Amino acid sequence: MKQKPRNHKKMFRDFWRSWREEHRRWRESYHQGEFDSDHPPPPPPGEAAHIWRDYFHSFTGDWPEHHWVFKGRRFTPWHQGDEDYNPFVASALSKGGGLLPLYVLFLLSSQPRYGNEIMTMIAEKTAGQWNANPGAIYPLMTLLENQALIQGKWEDPKKRTVRIYNITELGVQELIRISAIMIPKLRQSIVVLENIADDLDSAEFRFEDQTSDE
Repeated sequence: MKQKPRNHKKMFRDFWRSWREEHRRWRESYHQGEFDSDHPPPPPPGEAAHIWRDYFHSFTGDWPEHHWVFKGRRFTPWHQGDEDYNPFVASALSKGGGLLPLYVLFLLSSQPRYGNEIMTMIAEKTAGQWNANPGAIYPLMTLLENQALIQGKWEDPKKRTVRIYNITELGVQELIRISAIMIPKLRQSIVVLENIADDLDSAEFRFEDQTSDE
C-alpha cells in the first residue's frame, strides 16, 4: 500500500542534507557511541541500503523501484540502496554517451594503465557518484584497441591476468580531435543544467508555504 509522503519542511528544503543527518544518527545508534565522534564507521552494506530505502520511502511515500519517476533502469542503483549514485553523471559516462571513451583516452595519455586502475580513477574523480564496472570498461578497451587508439599487452604473457594499456599516436590525435568537438558542448551542458537547477530551486520557495501549511 502506498504511504502518504511525510511533509517535513527541512526535508523539503534539502533532501540530501536531511538524509546525511539521518544516516549519521543511524550510524551513531548502530555503533552505540563506540567510535570517534567525528567519524563514526559506516554500517554493513546491507543495513546501509535498508536505512536508505526506508528514508526514501518516508519522503516520497513509495519505494524507489515503484516510484513513477525513479523505477526506471537508470535509477537501479537507488533501488539497491546506493545513495551516492548520481543518474546525471551516469548518463554522461554510460555506454553510448561519448564521454567515457574520451576520458579513458585522457587517462592513458599521461601513462600506461590497467583496467582496474582506470575504474578506480573514474570512481575517485566522480566521488563515487558513478562507478565504472568491468562490463563497461573492458568492452570499451577492446573497442579502442580495435580502432588502433590504444595498445594492450599482458603484464605476464603466461598468466594473462593483468593487461596494460598504452595510448597510440593515433589515439593521441583522436583525443585532441574529439576533445575539440566535445568540450564546448560539455561546458554548454553544465550551463544548461545549472539554469534548470536554478529554476527548480526557485520553485521550491514558491511551494514552501503550501508544504508548511499541510
